[in-house]
Amino acid sequence: MKGIQCKLARVALGWGVRDLAEAAHVSTQTISRLEAGEELREATRYRVQKVLEDGGIEFIPENGGGVGVRFRNPG
Repeated sequence: MKGIQCKLARVALGWGVRDLAEAAHVSTQTISRLEAGEELREATRYRVQKVLEDGGIEFIPENGGGVGVRFRNPG
């Protein structure tokens, strides 16, 4: 998950930085740093990604068209 994907996913879910930080048990500064593209520990990035995926987000890898996010198909 790239920083821009984190921000796109958070906004798609209607969450603020504080909402995501609380759900992932990290600081708001950690979320801001992640979204700005700073490197974080792998465990921290995974925890944030897991929270967003549990919220219904699917991360789209860069496959020639750039990275992105979408809502996971519930079916």
